[in-house]
Amino acid sequence: MSTVLPSPRFTDPRDAPILRWGILAPGAIANDFVDSLVRHTDQRVVAAGSRTFEKAEEFARRHGIDRAYGSYADLVADPEVDVVYVASPHSHHEEHALLAIAAGKHVLIEKPIAPTATAARRIVAAARAAGVFAMEAMWTRYRPQSDVVRQAVDGGLLGDIQLVTADFGGLAAFDLTSRIYDPRLAGGALLDLGVYVTAWATFVLGDDLDVTARGRLAPTGVDAHAALVLSSPRGSHALVSASVDAPTPVRSVIAGDRGRLEVSSPFWTADTVAFIDADGSLVEEWTDSYDRPVRQSLCYQAAALARFVDAGLTESPLHTLDETVRVLEILDSAREQIGGVEPGTGA
Repeated sequence: MSTVLPSPRFTDPRDAPILRWGILAPGAIANDFVDSLVRHTDQRVVAAGSRTFEKAEEFARRHGIDRAYGSYADLVADPEVDVVYVASPHSHHEEHALLAIAAGKHVLIEKPIAPTATAARRIVAAARAAGVFAMEAMWTRYRPQSDVVRQAVDGGLLGDIQLVTADFGGLAAFDLTSRIYDPRLAGGALLDLGVYVTAWATFVLGDDLDVTARGRLAPTGVDAHAALVLSSPRGSHALVSASVDAPTPVRSVIAGDRGRLEVSSPFWTADTVAFIDADGSLVEEWTDSYDRPVRQSLCYQAAALARFVDAGLTESPLHTLDETVRVLEILDSAREQIGGVEPGTGA
């Protein structure tokens, strides 16, 4: 039993109120999301929509979903859909989120919520005007390990936070037509992976952060690697990096004047959080008791959304829309400092 590290709250996704979900763009992440909901929640996935009826029908048949639509407009018009999960490539998030919001649907939008802060602000403004719930699918924020970290930081276990480190790097073979490297598809390490490490920094330090960035560009002009120093008015710092041309440990350390937390790899879905005191001694480890594949924990964000909607909220108190926009402002600034091309432009 934990004596120092707190226990996570809301560990059972089945205790959330039930919503009826529509899946917009049935690709790989949508497949994992629906599989996680079916296995670990009582949420109901009632419809799927794609650009072609054949793809939507195949997805619906695979997951036992009642209705398939050959257009996104038909999906969001379904009166039995409460919330739309926008799972299209992030270059299309704004278009599809606005479509669902205009139909009066709540939205869970895959990360990043949009390629730029300007586009994100349009989504936020539309959702607030319509009075619907909108949330970026920053699934890390809703997993058990993040609640352990949140409670430890807020409870003063680490003292004054001085430094946060986080990295996320992988090796993606260069292909100028891929979504990773094509600027027209909002490619680059910052949008693909940097959103994770930056949102982790704002999670711990708050979003009032200045950014200094360095990096290198791919031949198409998108950022292949970015290293960011994020500075708070209190003097705390975060050192974060994202890379699509080098594998990195994908770990995080949160250090204060009373000790540190070491979050195991990959930090965004870690199963272990260790507390090490100021003398360097391991005091305690928290380990997730659920033995499930990584993507199976996508269910936590859906359960959280259902709880928030049931409570009458229109955004997540754990990851507000203002913070979501601020993360993209940081990424926009970092991209500009590195010299990367604007998302949506030609190489």
